[in-house]
Amino acid sequence: MTDQRAFLRSIFDSAVAAAHPDRILASYLPPAPKGRVICLAAGKSAAAMAATVEQHYIDTLGLDPSRITGVATTRHGHRVPTRRIEVIEAGHPVPDEAGLKGAARSLDLAAQAGADDLVLALISGGGSANWIAPAEGVSFAQKQQMNKALLRSGAPIGEINTVRKHLSRIKGGRLARAAYPAQLVTLAISDVPHDDPAVIASGPTVPDTTTLADARAIVAKYALTPDDAVHRALNDPANESVKPGDKAFVNAQFQIIGKPRDSLDAAIRVARDAGYEVIDLGADLEGEARAVAADHAKLARDAKAQGKRLAIMSGGELTVIVRGNGRGGPNQEYVLALADLLAGTTGICALAADTDGADGGAGSPTDPAGAMLDQRTFAKIRDLKLDPKAALDNNDATTFFEATGDLIVTGPTLTNVNDIRVILVD
Repeated sequence: MTDQRAFLRSIFDSAVAAAHPDRILASYLPPAPKGRVICLAAGKSAAAMAATVEQHYIDTLGLDPSRITGVATTRHGHRVPTRRIEVIEAGHPVPDEAGLKGAARSLDLAAQAGADDLVLALISGGGSANWIAPAEGVSFAQKQQMNKALLRSGAPIGEINTVRKHLSRIKGGRLARAAYPAQLVTLAISDVPHDDPAVIASGPTVPDTTTLADARAIVAKYALTPDDAVHRALNDPANESVKPGDKAFVNAQFQIIGKPRDSLDAAIRVARDAGYEVIDLGADLEGEARAVAADHAKLARDAKAQGKRLAIMSGGELTVIVRGNGRGGPNQEYVLALADLLAGTTGICALAADTDGADGGAGSPTDPAGAMLDQRTFAKIRDLKLDPKAALDNNDATTFFEATGDLIVTGPTLTNVNDIRVILVD
């Protein structure tokens, strides 16, 4: 089983490598402008993308370094060295004061851009939390509390971002409005189902078709009780996002350079090359982690009964409805549910991990990326008399897999194309 654990990890690592900025960004960068290159980056890949921009324009194209400026706002622990572009480490998934600074600095630089300048917006997963600029009349603490409530509700990322962008001065196309009339090129690494540009980091540089009414409906759907200031903001027409046809987008281009589908395809190639038949469940899976695990466990048991050598693989982003007070994330909860459902089954191993290197957690660079299980896991569960069902009830997958030694800890990967889930049946 040791070999299978290493093989599972190699599948995951191949998915991460397929979306790393060092590998994918440079070929998409536009020619040098007459004026400055103003790099505004946000998300878990922000600093890595900024470093690639400097290398491309300064080292490869020979641009005078004085013509490069900008700010990259990234998650704590995701800093890489840069020469001209300032790096600000900020909170994720819960925003912090550093995110306020990063967003304000980005809006200021965008507003200073002239017609000869290139505003290069580099967006990746985590950008919504990293760029925090509350709407007029809403305090940072009030928006932070709303964000926490949304995360705990089990709402999918698209709904969370609909509310976020209507409580913001930078999201929902507002950064594009600030950058006009400069040339604006957005290059994005997608971490959202179906790669919707308006959802990636809450769409700061693209038109938004969601409305204040949509945001209010989501708040009502999850029975959230926002602060009075948030309630007023969601009823204020001045906080409507920027719609298609606005002049803010006349000089704007948008391109996705890394997708969950690309990374899942890379992972699938590794499994197929090793002789596995693959069930590809898609790169855009959504749903509650336990429910999805139950579906996948049935597929695995059926394949085992039929004597198949099978890899059940999927991407996307699952959610957790928080019922307890334990530690964990959707990938760990998914594997914990499998541990409960597959107890006593031989010849099955599994991995689920977030390609950004952090599965839920408190925002620390040392948070686990996910977890894996195999026969060694089941032996540990028996030896230590662990109860997967009790851990699930308390949403305490991290403590459970700390005990079995099955947490996956990668540190920051500097990219983010959602989760990779693999179940191998031998």
